[in-house]
Amino acid sequence: MTEAPRSTSISRRRFLQGSGLAATAGLAGCLGGSGGSGLDELNVAYMPIYPDMQYFVMEEEGLFDQLSVPVSGKKFSDGPSIVQASATGDFDVMMFGIVPAMIVMDKGIPAKITAANIKNAMQILATDEFAALWEEHGSDAFAEFEAEKGRKFTFGTFPPGSVPDILLRYWIQNTLGLDPEEDVNIKGLGGAAAVQQALLSNNVDGTSIMEPVPTVIDANDAPFQPIAWAGDFMPGQPAAVTLMHDRLRQDNRDLATEFVELHQQATNFVADNPDTAAQHASTVIGESALPVETARAALDSPASDFITDPHDIEGGAEIFADYAQTLGKTEAQLTVDEMFDYGIYDSL
Repeated sequence: MTEAPRSTSISRRRFLQGSGLAATAGLAGCLGGSGGSGLDELNVAYMPIYPDMQYFVMEEEGLFDQLSVPVSGKKFSDGPSIVQASATGDFDVMMFGIVPAMIVMDKGIPAKITAANIKNAMQILATDEFAALWEEHGSDAFAEFEAEKGRKFTFGTFPPGSVPDILLRYWIQNTLGLDPEEDVNIKGLGGAAAVQQALLSNNVDGTSIMEPVPTVIDANDAPFQPIAWAGDFMPGQPAAVTLMHDRLRQDNRDLATEFVELHQQATNFVADNPDTAAQHASTVIGESALPVETARAALDSPASDFITDPHDIEGGAEIFADYAQTLGKTEAQLTVDEMFDYGIYDSL
């Protein structure tokens, strides 16, 4: 039985906070406004995950106050929960992984990706012991490991068909020339917390994971290290995206443009104010789960490449669409035109 997602509704109208965005307070006037848009509120579904950093900044910096309608944000624990909830069509914006976004579109819900949140977000971690084999033998290290241990190397990551799972399978098959079903074991463990716990307790040999888990593992001196990064073998690897329902994307284009403009502003803020952005991430995710110092250290990782331009992930999205269909997550292999609306970003 699946636990119901915990949700938190947010509808705030507050003054801009003084951490670098006061100078941009005039943006709302420049954006024009959509008072006659037909939408009196913008409903946003999001996940408390590091790749949704733009949402954290937009909320905590008061950027939503610059929109011509108020924002109501609803927090979900995972992508599949958003997919399930999207069936009612209640959300105008969904900020989550690209694979769940593909599933939403494949189900016939009228929506397209209008912005990317991050690219090159995944790292492949392995034990220090295996890293030494990897350094010496490369892709043959997995056979060497099996010969020495009498068992296959075990990866523990998100469930099958998730972004980390697909990225891992792509790396094993297309970069290493191995069979992800025969040459290694891949276990679906659940979300980031489950993967992190498996690593800290040495219950797996490696993982495919996004920040801040690699930073947490390093901070705890756990015997794991990165052996590959998505930016090297799949430049432009997609992860979290911003998916817009057609009633916003098409029917309320001005308001949609306002949102993407603020998304870009939040992306710039992360680059220019990393200390404050880390504080915001810790506040929204929860300081017990993500201390400020960990959030800040994770921003220095190459896997923390926050963006807005959806063009940047087009190539990787095509690869993911192929794998999503092959793994049975979608009935059809979505095309670029079916997945993306570049017009809003290009108009900024």
